[in-house]
Amino acid sequence: MSERRGDGRGRPSGHGGGGQRGGHHGHRRQNRKPKGRPLDGWLIVDKPSGIGSTDVVNKVKRLFDAQKAGHGGTLDPLATGLLPVAFGAATKTVPYVMDGTKTYDFTLRFGEARDTDDADGKVIETSDIRPTDEQINAALPRFRGDIMQVPPIYSAIKIAGERAYDLAREGQAVEIAPRPARVDRFELIARPDADTAIFHVQSGKGVYMRSLARDLARACGTVGHIAALRRLRVGPFREEHGIKLDSLLGSGDTPPPSPDLLLPVTTALADIPALAVSEAEAARLFQGQALSLVDLMGRVPDAADPNGGLVRAMAGGRLIGLCRLEDGWMHPERVLTGERAEGGGE
Repeated sequence: MSERRGDGRGRPSGHGGGGQRGGHHGHRRQNRKPKGRPLDGWLIVDKPSGIGSTDVVNKVKRLFDAQKAGHGGTLDPLATGLLPVAFGAATKTVPYVMDGTKTYDFTLRFGEARDTDDADGKVIETSDIRPTDEQINAALPRFRGDIMQVPPIYSAIKIAGERAYDLAREGQAVEIAPRPARVDRFELIARPDADTAIFHVQSGKGVYMRSLARDLARACGTVGHIAALRRLRVGPFREEHGIKLDSLLGSGDTPPPSPDLLLPVTTALADIPALAVSEAEAARLFQGQALSLVDLMGRVPDAADPNGGLVRAMAGGRLIGLCRLEDGWMHPERVLTGERAEGGGE
């Protein structure tokens, strides 16, 4: 699945560095306009194999001449599929996308364990054992539901302040404690030959497909690694939203892509119930003030949980932010500073 080899750490790129001190240099810097256009929205890139997630973000950020961009969930270089790229205000909704359901297809190759748990790594162990379909299906149930999982050593997990992949590259012994993971579906969908098996997975946040492949092979009495991985869904984003990276890049004489390709910021929050607020109420939310649910009576959607649930505060077609319902109040949790959210344009 997820983060590895410094290829992206979930941080939106495009944040400015520290200010300059003293004299007219600082004055000039304050007056300088941010580079690029102030775009807001989501671009759902269908990432090819062989490129890192951060490299994809940097390429499309340049293509769109955007001020600020980041991604919603790292894909390893080997992996293909959906990489949601957030522009502007959408970067503030990245955590909600990363919390959403994800689906993958992956190919498990039996007989070789790799240090990275995928085909990009070096062989560290071999086995002549090839499990039958019956043995695979018998092992699958223990990897469904709420499980404990040890992430790959080549992952962005921090150990004593250091990234695991940095320690692994330096040849240090890396030990990562098991962590909770949620796997809703894990099914064998094809068996091309004795050496390979193809699986479909639906999972929650932070589940490593490389760990699932590694551990399933072990449970079948052999070793294995991921030979191919494709992400089919990230939260509300699905394959039909994906745009091939090559088609965006074009050739030297291709005009730059249109901002019309961007999905609205609100697309990322489609599963969160919407609650209408007035302009006066929106102004209070911008100031960090909570609103009484008594005053919002009749407007709280049925799907919203009054005991800690999230709602999207909307003023007309404008996304104001995400709010938490608690103890009779609606508390602003993530205010989006009033950017237009209903379109992808400037």
